[in-house]
Amino acid sequence: MPESNNPPPSRSLPLALKITAVALVATAVVFYKLDPFDPASLPAEELSLAVEAVEKCNGRMLQGAERVGVAELKAPEDFAYDSDLGLVYTGDSDGWLKRVRLNDSAVEKWAFTGGRPLGVALGPDGSVLVADADKGLLKVTKEGVVETLTTEAGGLKFQLTDGVDVADDGTVYFTDASSKYRLHNFIFDMLEGRPLGRLLRYDPTTKTTELLVGDLYFANGVAVAPSQDFVIFCETPLRRCRKYYIAGDRKGSIEKFVDNLPGTPDNIKYDGHGHFWIGLPTEMTSFWYLALKYPVIRKIMAITRRHGWRPNLERNGGAVAVNLEGKQVAWYYDYELSMITTGLKIKNHLYCGSFVFPGILRLNLDRYPARTAGCPWSNSGDL
Repeated sequence: MPESNNPPPSRSLPLALKITAVALVATAVVFYKLDPFDPASLPAEELSLAVEAVEKCNGRMLQGAERVGVAELKAPEDFAYDSDLGLVYTGDSDGWLKRVRLNDSAVEKWAFTGGRPLGVALGPDGSVLVADADKGLLKVTKEGVVETLTTEAGGLKFQLTDGVDVADDGTVYFTDASSKYRLHNFIFDMLEGRPLGRLLRYDPTTKTTELLVGDLYFANGVAVAPSQDFVIFCETPLRRCRKYYIAGDRKGSIEKFVDNLPGTPDNIKYDGHGHFWIGLPTEMTSFWYLALKYPVIRKIMAITRRHGWRPNLERNGGAVAVNLEGKQVAWYYDYELSMITTGLKIKNHLYCGSFVFPGILRLNLDRYPARTAGCPWSNSGDL
């Protein structure tokens, strides 16, 4: 056979690849060791992939939903409904508290907080209470005047004022999601895995702020029970909401309200007709479960996020309805939906807000109801 003029294949390439791989691994290890982020172990007994059965579901809610106010609402995080005026109040990412007329979906800029209004609630005097992530607990009068009520408790300033609700007597219950992290880096609170959240109470008569429950894992939504004897508060990474009794024989005690939710809870709203609605930004995926279970994964996530890499891990966002006994009775979601922070039923529509996406998602529940058929689980429900 004639001799080939081609040079023999290089045998040094595999060795070069091995050296490069070893160098990359060594660099990654050094980055990991030197990074100061120090995540903690979450309570193992509180972590689970289990989801409590919900009989009725609508897992394709985007097929029937419409978005209203997309041009005017950049990211409406939470709602407060004034049935007398037919208005929904919502805080937006541009710092405005806005009003949405339900009859024609018109949006009005109403009061500027100068921060990032998150939770909103209607006060008994017609005012609106606002948990502003940057400014603290605010009150907006009927005339649209913004007043700061409180910015700290026990000498510890609020870093991320989050959820709020008001009792019939005017007492305000609210959460500070984290005593360490601000809104722009809130995800690091969950990645760190330490209980840095608080449930608090503001007395408008004495103008004092009281710590009710500390050491909470990203304390989020708040809702006063219609019976006025307990307050519900949600802890996002643990997929649970608990009761804090504010009256009666059990005053000051805490007990379970609902856990093993189908997603991570955000705001919780009472609809005035026997059900609480909980916004679910995402389901608990297997990856998120493993991340919560193993601090090493959360540290890697923190390092990569600081360097600009953020994989899309959220899916099946929506809202779940829970009755007064804490039983999950209907779940509305969609695989393509994420970052839903609020769900609220008003008449025959479900309204959903988001921390990051524009407009309000509106679904006609008569035309697109939750049904037993196609629901992943089976349990008795009443919605």
